Order: sequence, then C-alpha cells, then structure tokens
Amino acid sequence: MTRHATGTREEWLASRLELLKQEKELTRRSDELVRQRQALPWVRVDKPYRFDTDEGAASLADLFRGRSQLLVYHFMFGPDYKAGCPSCSAIADGFNGIATHLANHDVMLWAVSRAPLAKLQAFRRRMGWSFPWASSHANDFNFDFNVSLTEEQQRRGTVEYNYRQQAPLQSRRDDSKTPAPATSGGPAKGAAMSGTDVATYARERPGMSVFALEDGIVYHTYSTYARGLDGLWGMYQWLDRAPKGRNEADGYWLHHRDAYGQG
Repeated sequence: MTRHATGTREEWLASRLELLKQEKELTRRSDELVRQRQALPWVRVDKPYRFDTDEGAASLADLFRGRSQLLVYHFMFGPDYKAGCPSCSAIADGFNGIATHLANHDVMLWAVSRAPLAKLQAFRRRMGWSFPWASSHANDFNFDFNVSLTEEQQRRGTVEYNYRQQAPLQSRRDDSKTPAPATSGGPAKGAAMSGTDVATYARERPGMSVFALEDGIVYHTYSTYARGLDGLWGMYQWLDRAPKGRNEADGYWLHHRDAYGQG
C-alpha cells in the first residue's frame, strides 16, 4: 500500500489545475529571464585562443563555422583524466541530435575540455558521440572562464566559481595519486569513474559559455555554472516530472551510460 496521498480523479484534477497556474507563472518568469539574458552587454574577446580540433588548429572564431552564435559546454575532462566526468557525459548524451538542429539555425554547439585531443576523440568514439569537441590543452580558455583551477589555487583556496569565491573541494584523499574508491561520496565516485584522484578531478568544473560573432569580432555574451546547467540536462527535466523526482537521497548514482550494471 502506497504511503503517498491518494484521491479521486476529481480531487486530482482540482489539484492539477491549481498547480498549472503556478507552472504557467514559472513559464512567464522564465521568458522574462530569457529576455534579460539576451540583453546582457557583450564583452569583446581579444585573446587569441587556439584550440585543437578534428580539422586541426582553430581560433575561437573558427569554432563558429560560419554561424553567428556559439554555445560552448565546458566538459570536465582534465589532462590527467582517463575518461570524461560521468555527470558531464550524461549531459552530453543529449547533444548529438540537438547539435544538428542548432547548426541549421545559425548556432554552433561545441564541447571544450583541457584533455589532449586524442583522449577526447577516443572517449567520443566510446560513447558514440558525433558533436564537435575541441581541446583547450594549450591555452587559458578554461581558466579565463573559471572552469579550471591550478594546483596552487587549490592549495591557497582562492577559487572563483559561479560568480563567487569558494573554498576548493577538500577530501581526505586530496594528496592521493590513486583513483578514489567508487564507494565514497559524489566527488570520489566521479573521480573514480574518471580514472583520477579527487583533487585532480576537482580542478575542473562544469559550465557553459556563449559567444557572438559580428563583423569578425567575437563577443562573450553569457556564462552559467552549477545549478545554472540544470536546464541543459534533458534527463533531469524528465526526472523532475517523474513521481519520485530526482530521487538522489542515496547520493551520487550516475554512471557512464555504457557502465551501468558494472558495479
């Protein structure tokens, strides 16, 4: 017997119609936030970033591939990772289809990570992805957009992420050079599935940044991090409508999609 509240169809409909009013209000508020987001001032990007791509070296402007808008997902895959972050991978599982639609609507979608290109290509083959993925291994792009930090920043505790100063992730295994155990908490599990230790794993952060290209000039228009990425995570939009929601009381449950059932 369920412990959840039950009722008649009429009672359900009355409650549903009341909830619908609030959902519509949230939609209207979301539309207003979209307008405010698009009204942000643009910041010219003059730094000559060079990326490694499947087609060779590329500038930030080259990533637009003839479009006027560029969406970059900052994918957590550091130089010392053996695999991409499982959470970022779950988000990226939804990129293949939408990347094609966006590319035909004047918008390019790229993932960018600090791992060398060969590692990104191998992991992309493993996951069956086709969206474009660039390596920022040889530039400061990730650091400038606050999704990577150095060991020195980690030691000093001077970390800016999500528009505020934060203490870096601490762990009893911070000095360990062996992979974290999969039985530990969220960061340790993510580190273990990425094939690295917690401290190394924590030097990368998730985020997304948006750019515009006009008259040959690249502008930074928007960035978001942490919970700001929820709207990009198609799986969570479905879970939020499931009876038990995200159901994460038992902690970090995600795996790479080809690794479920492997412990």
